[in-house]
Amino acid sequence: MNILLIEPFFGGSHAAWARGLQAHSRHRIELLTLPDRSWKWRMHGGALTLAREFLTRGFAPDVILASDMLDLTTFLALTREGTAGIPTVAYFHENQLAYPWSPNDPDASNGRDRHYGFINLATAVAADAVWFNSAHNRDTFLAGCRDLLGRMRDFREVERVEELAARATVMPLGLELAALDRHRPETPRSGPPLILWNHRWEHDKDPEAFFGALFALAERGLAFEVAVLGQRFRSYPPIFDRARERLGDRVVHFGHADDFADYARWLWAADLLPVTSRHDFFGISVAEAVYCRTRPLLPERLAYPELIPAEWQAACFYAREAELTDRLEAALSEPVPEPTPLREAMAAFDWSRMAPRYDRALAAVAKRRDTR
Repeated sequence: MNILLIEPFFGGSHAAWARGLQAHSRHRIELLTLPDRSWKWRMHGGALTLAREFLTRGFAPDVILASDMLDLTTFLALTREGTAGIPTVAYFHENQLAYPWSPNDPDASNGRDRHYGFINLATAVAADAVWFNSAHNRDTFLAGCRDLLGRMRDFREVERVEELAARATVMPLGLELAALDRHRPETPRSGPPLILWNHRWEHDKDPEAFFGALFALAERGLAFEVAVLGQRFRSYPPIFDRARERLGDRVVHFGHADDFADYARWLWAADLLPVTSRHDFFGISVAEAVYCRTRPLLPERLAYPELIPAEWQAACFYAREAELTDRLEAALSEPVPEPTPLREAMAAFDWSRMAPRYDRALAAVAKRRDTR
């Protein structure tokens, strides 16, 4: 079966997902992409360029799988001569109705923050199947749609949301977890417990709360080291540089890992993963670290409860930010048990297990179109 995967923002986790599915699927998957920059223009105008590119390729897909960064309605309108009758799937890595806005972005304060959410809504309505990477993503999207349409003057079309809810499916991300095993060290790391940051260096991950907890631990005289990994952009929160100076020799790594092997080795070396994020629709960095047997301390919100088995949640979650420092102190002061059952839970997201799920779901979409 031929699948056209459309990704207007081809970078980071979006690109990893697309390449992973292409590599592990039994179907033939062709990628139609644009570079991962200028995300607002990708959502507004990406469909124009991608529609023209599609019509010149001559590729005849059985199913179109498009990410949430595509304005699917515009793409289908501009390619109707080649896409009429082809079933479509919209895959939501995130949704713009629940994505937190940067404090430096003027659009929100200027009242220009709703149209991106409407593009997501129209895309979902136009698609034959709608997949979300987590139940949290699905639920916040549906709640955001109800709120958005409820604000309109008339012809609100709120019933569309219930139609979407009836055909929304949770399809978790596939991850290259097995590849991490190739870089597992033969001997465990020695020295003080190692605390890990392996997320993007952005405001929505709340680095101020993360480093605030570490500053408190240092003031209490506790022994620990910290490795700060993750994607860093030209502009990033200044707390990172302040933390590097204030924590001094405790910082054993600072910056993006040089390559996958280097990244994997730090995951295997880490003991604790305290997470402070205010936004996460899935939790790739958490799943990767936990797969490498790093013990997580997670806020009891977002998509994280979907990752952690029920019997481990009391040990892995904190309810309030004020609890984090004390929970970390206890973990540093006591032997940290190796969370093998958590590793096994994360292994469910490896592409070896997820690719067959995608293949079956795509085949089902090709056989029948949803009625709505």
